Amino acid sequence: MRARSLVLLVAIGSCSMLMHAQEGKLQIGPGDLLHVQVFNTPELEQHPRVSESGDAQLEFLGDVHLSGMTPAEAAKQIEQQLIADQLVLHPQVTVSIEQYATQAVSVMGEVHQPGSYQITAPRTVIDMLALAGGVTPSADRTITIKRHGLDGQKISYFLSNNANAAFDKDVLVYPGDTVLVEKAGIVYVLGDVRDPGGYVMDDNQSKLTALQMIAHAGGLNKTSVPAHARLIRKKPDGSFDEQNIQIAKMQKGKEPDIALEPGDIVYVPFSYIKGIGLGASGITASVASAAVYAH
Repeated sequence: MRARSLVLLVAIGSCSMLMHAQEGKLQIGPGDLLHVQVFNTPELEQHPRVSESGDAQLEFLGDVHLSGMTPAEAAKQIEQQLIADQLVLHPQVTVSIEQYATQAVSVMGEVHQPGSYQITAPRTVIDMLALAGGVTPSADRTITIKRHGLDGQKISYFLSNNANAAFDKDVLVYPGDTVLVEKAGIVYVLGDVRDPGGYVMDDNQSKLTALQMIAHAGGLNKTSVPAHARLIRKKPDGSFDEQNIQIAKMQKGKEPDIALEPGDIVYVPFSYIKGIGLGASGITASVASAAVYAH
């Protein structure tokens, strides 16, 4: 039992250190409530709120402009002011953001309820996604957080399918940040398979192979001709590259499976008579009407 308690305390301590480390890089903004402490000078401890003009009204010092500074920079600014006003000869000041001003976090992209959500304190990415109704089936697992201020710093968070990994590596979102959930890549399997359509690359690797695609599509029909299957891939200039792939040999282990890229089309013809002669343009034309599935 004591071992469990120790592990829990270590985990809580690690999370607290991570939170303080991230907070230390954030900039103070109007409306933030600060906690100012001066070592060995308890009478100078105070909790000023930053005004709209960016000033914090401090006892003995008056208005000190702190907006746009990190807490460490603000502490240095207060130390310099205390020395300049001859209040403390060698001050050691610490500044922390006790409460953030109410600011909206924009959650955009592949979530069920995109929009702006008001928060006054840091929340985890998972919390923010929950407020937005969760991610859609076509959401990419890599989520981008753009920090408010900090020159638009961007942080990536990987929303793992594994619960432990998702929680262990969760990232904090701060008031004013923007959370963007992009659309995952989609690959298509068309022709003589049980469930032709588009399949979202939403696994933990965001990858699919040709055989995995066939499996997600329910497998081949008896009338299919896997020896004449084709892979159609769009090139940067907008044209299509077409190549034959030996699905039957792949299934027998005689040829390596092929990794697919977003937008790829795997086409399995119906028979030697029907479908083999269908060109890439005819196959790609049917993509628009293909149903999209999340596996």
